Amino acid sequence: MSLAELQRKIDNQTARLAVIGLGYVGTPVACEFARAGFSVTGIESQAERVNSINAGISPIDGMEPGLQALLSEAVQSGKLKATQDYADLRCQDVILICVETPVDDNNIPRYIALQNALIDLAPVLKPGALVIIESTIAPGTMSRVVRPLLEQHSGLKVNQDFYLGNCPERVMPGKLLTNLRTVSRVIGGMSPETAETMAALYRHIVQADLDPVDCITAELVKTVENTYRDVQIAFANEVALICEAVGGDVWRVRELVNKSPGRQMHLPGAGVGGHCIPKDPWLLAYSVRDQGHIPQVISAAREVNNSMPIHMVDMVEEALQAQGLELRHARLLVLGYAYLEDSDDVRNSPSELLVKILRAKGCMIVVHDPFIAEYKGDLLNKAQGCDAAILMVKHQQYLSLDLAALRSVMSTPILVDGRALFANQPAAAGFTYRCLGVTSDST
Repeated sequence: MSLAELQRKIDNQTARLAVIGLGYVGTPVACEFARAGFSVTGIESQAERVNSINAGISPIDGMEPGLQALLSEAVQSGKLKATQDYADLRCQDVILICVETPVDDNNIPRYIALQNALIDLAPVLKPGALVIIESTIAPGTMSRVVRPLLEQHSGLKVNQDFYLGNCPERVMPGKLLTNLRTVSRVIGGMSPETAETMAALYRHIVQADLDPVDCITAELVKTVENTYRDVQIAFANEVALICEAVGGDVWRVRELVNKSPGRQMHLPGAGVGGHCIPKDPWLLAYSVRDQGHIPQVISAAREVNNSMPIHMVDMVEEALQAQGLELRHARLLVLGYAYLEDSDDVRNSPSELLVKILRAKGCMIVVHDPFIAEYKGDLLNKAQGCDAAILMVKHQQYLSLDLAALRSVMSTPILVDGRALFANQPAAAGFTYRCLGVTSDST
């Protein structure tokens, strides 16, 4: 099948699609293409997730507007089905791969899921099919990893027997469908014609700009954009630490800095988590590792952002000491365990590191998070007898938290705020309040 024939099938929605990996990226992608009229087969390694999707139940908790209804509609219409069997992909015209691409403890990409998906797909890859990598990968991965694996295990050749490209996802939990529909996409193709065919596909679900480029440009754009965010957040966190040291208020400073044209200082916070920002800077840095280049700013930003949960521990210890209490054996309430507000996503959660450090120091930890089954429950019951509460995540539920009621059940009225959620409320409720980026003398 030629690209022209494939594009005709895409234009009239008769192309058969597959999505490998039904997580935070793959599930909404599969649902959106099903809504657009395509027949979609989803491949997922977890049997529980396959069963959930085929029952029309979203495997993603947290607040994801519209996703549950869209998934239910896609399954009921017969446009979407999930399976663990790659043999079901023998007739698929387009295959989108949306699997995780983590880095290890040495910040080296570990593409086990991606490599397994490619190796399992290759023997059943239909001649003339188009394979699209949506996973975020280090610059050069398409040419050094993806293409060789597919060609080796399929016996087919790119641009002759099948087509290949990458279109890195640009979604975040809580806004999956909105991002998918309204955020522009960079579309990398192994040939210009492949990129244009991919653009024709994405026009069915994306209402924003689609920019056809080569694969290396697409890889660079995605890793650079998340590295930019990481560096900017690190700067904000550094300013927060400076404000604490000199007697300032980073939240007021940020507000006034951003009144100057062309300035957009990011938000500081108790840590940077998720699947993308802690990882993608290392993917970008890895692309030049063999050339002996060590990106200085990227490494420094990662160090600053990784240190923020540790700084939160220091703030808690200082607040306890001011009340004559020791950190060791303190009973502490951690508010929020997901990495992002109103989400159940715990990947690289700053709270995980915070809890690990506090437990190692002998603290008794109680965690509350309204979106994570293990940590759900009545917040005030969990707060009983706690010596301090630590706000790590800005969940909506915490916006309406009755601080007076919280104070009444705690042993010691200490509140350490890593997101500036409570502003000046705690003092009125009788709390000793510590806020990230604000000198303790002014709280």
